[in-house]
Amino acid sequence: MPAIPESSAGVTDVAVENDYDSFAEAYTVENETSLINAYYARPAIVDLAGDVAGRRILDAGCGAGAVSVALRDRGAVVSGFDRSAKMVELARQRLGEDVDLRVADIGKPLPYPDGAFDDVVAALVLHYLEDWTGPLAELRRVLKPGGRLIVVVNHPIILKMVHRETDYFATTKWSDEYDFNGQKAVLTYWHRPLHAMTDAFTAAGFRTAVISEPLPVPEARELFPDEMARFPSGAFLSFLFFALEAV
Repeated sequence: MPAIPESSAGVTDVAVENDYDSFAEAYTVENETSLINAYYARPAIVDLAGDVAGRRILDAGCGAGAVSVALRDRGAVVSGFDRSAKMVELARQRLGEDVDLRVADIGKPLPYPDGAFDDVVAALVLHYLEDWTGPLAELRRVLKPGGRLIVVVNHPIILKMVHRETDYFATTKWSDEYDFNGQKAVLTYWHRPLHAMTDAFTAAGFRTAVISEPLPVPEARELFPDEMARFPSGAFLSFLFFALEAV
């Protein structure tokens, strides 16, 4: 997804379904080589995960499996789920039939036993949800004690950048339109301030070990000169990254 949406649909009280089934293939093609996903978010997730050889990792909201592939290539034993059946189909094509991939909703009880995983990655998932209580409880349940949860969400400053009149401290529903490989799609998010995120993590039984605002990888300047020229320091705000520990 772009750092700043293509067009602002505004803060909304109208429910807009994040129907990834309808644009899964276009989204996957766009993000395979995009600045935001391929050269910023995925490398940052892999960096936060560190040495994953032999670790059992659940990719929560796995999409088409790009993060799962990156972790598996580093020796992890990966499983994944997504609410979108089409995304799971694309992930299965990429990862193979021997990988445990399921259609499941993070807002409902997950189909995994207690303590099944060493790590969970929830990248670009929680910001679609108004209430994090149940989902975080489930992610904590499926982690072994001392396990790690890596979370990536929209940076809470983004809403104020797009809609300066909004209240940063309010939990606010908002939507924007994107172009994924030529296909238009509307995504709807729930903004919450930083303290609300960390409070939710603590209440769910996690300790916040890392909060990161990473740089894109160095080659981004050469590959995306026009986009990166907007950021003289080489840094921009799009997502916020957390590494949490189950306590």
